[in-house]
Amino acid sequence: MVDSGIDVDHPDAAGPTLPGAALHWDSEQGAVVLEPGPHGDLYGHGTACAAIIRRAAPNSRLISVRVLGSRLSGKGQVFAAGLRWAIGQGARVVNLSLSTGKSEMFGLFHEVADEAAHAGVVLVCAMNNVLAPTYPSQFSSVISVAACDGEDPLRLLANPAPPADFGAPGLDLEVAWSGGGRIVATGNSFAAPHITGLVARLLSKHPNLTPYQVKSVLRAVAANEAG
Repeated sequence: MVDSGIDVDHPDAAGPTLPGAALHWDSEQGAVVLEPGPHGDLYGHGTACAAIIRRAAPNSRLISVRVLGSRLSGKGQVFAAGLRWAIGQGARVVNLSLSTGKSEMFGLFHEVADEAAHAGVVLVCAMNNVLAPTYPSQFSSVISVAACDGEDPLRLLANPAPPADFGAPGLDLEVAWSGGGRIVATGNSFAAPHITGLVARLLSKHPNLTPYQVKSVLRAVAANEAG
């Protein structure tokens, strides 16, 4: 998952992990700096998303790729580099509870989204919390997610009107946070990892599914489509 890091000591986020990396922008060099290895959560957002993934897929092996800082902000170039690093590490599904609204990032993220699709990597991306285009959530190769009510981590709704593909719980949720605590929060950020957990479970049983097949399966089993 590409986010603000994971507090692996939080009981809700604890579980199998793989070595990750922390990335940041070096203004003097004008370049992205990547530091592989253990790192913490600088905000709490990544821990919340990791814990939500664990609800649906407790045995999934999480890789933390930290691209957001202590103010939950970062540069698009760092975000793209972190995503590319995750793809290169062999991740099968990547949770992106972040996106960029900068139009100059359109081309870069379109390339990265295509790289992921061609490599068989499923990208699950939260939609913007306001009505404005963001990337890579707008791309058809990505599973885009918006928040809906409910608390069942295994429930999802298919959206008949793109660009959001699915709805998942994300309103007034109690989520894990840094320091071992929990908060009540709302946002598309917390809907996306519900879908990521479901995708992880699906791929554990059917590892040869392509990203487009995964999206088709999710739509077929959505609560408002199945039956």
